[in-house]
Amino acid sequence: GAAAGRVTAFSPAKVNLFLRVTARRPDGFHDLASLFHAVDLGDCLAVERLEGGANASDRLSCAAPGVPTDGSNLVLRALELFRAKTGRRERFSCHLEKRVPHGAGLGGGSGNAATALWVANELCGRPATAAQLMEWSAEIGSDISFFFSRGAAYCTGRGEIVRDVPPPLPLDTPLLLVKPSLGLSTPEIFKALDLETRSKLSPEDLLARMQAEGARQELCVNDLEAPAFSRLPRLADLKRRMAGGGGFDAVFMSGSGSTVVGVGSDEAPAFLAEPGMEDLELFISPARLIMREPGAWYEGPSMGL
Repeated sequence: GAAAGRVTAFSPAKVNLFLRVTARRPDGFHDLASLFHAVDLGDCLAVERLEGGANASDRLSCAAPGVPTDGSNLVLRALELFRAKTGRRERFSCHLEKRVPHGAGLGGGSGNAATALWVANELCGRPATAAQLMEWSAEIGSDISFFFSRGAAYCTGRGEIVRDVPPPLPLDTPLLLVKPSLGLSTPEIFKALDLETRSKLSPEDLLARMQAEGARQELCVNDLEAPAFSRLPRLADLKRRMAGGGGFDAVFMSGSGSTVVGVGSDEAPAFLAEPGMEDLELFISPARLIMREPGAWYEGPSMGL
């Protein structure tokens, strides 16, 4: 437990059940309206409070290739933010086990930052409320605030204005996450976005209808699919084939991609194993939607600890 000075926590990913781009802002960012949901695909973050206080320095280890362990990592930026906001001086040693792929539209790094903030707060005796952690986290990333919701939230602004909503789908709804190795950076996707091609559906209506009708294809709208698919035709093809015969209720890209989500089944369609698909180096994982209890953090499928 926290009293021992060490906590191991599950660091969830998220999917966007719909994502509408509502406006391009004067600062170059875009206003979004999106239904976020935490999922049980996640990483594992172990955090230990170091002796020596301000004389020590934060440490982060992670064996996953391509994950920075220097000050650019959101985990270390979250710990710096925590100290700046609370005046605490503790330093921490962190070990991150990654399962969520990078550049996937699954918010893996954002979840890591949120989990680091939560755990640091626990290890220091909760100097901050969850509402404060939610507010502060927006300073280092747009998607981090979401994770301080209960796990299902309607997010607006750049994503940092978070409104808890009841789970729109049963939590045992099977999901399949399929991510090809190809992808574009989030700024590239937004740059390719043609505001004229966006959905005309009101995001508040999408929210109300999804809560009433479930995940239907016409409701799982993502305005970032058009720019992503225009640059990555094989991603468009992946979605089309999954929607065509995969046995899913709805198929859509999560966030800025490149993960394609199938709702209603977690069986991988046979075509994913066909010759000619190998070069996509597909990451394929079943998933379930998860929530957290007030005052507690998210728990993974089995935590494997």
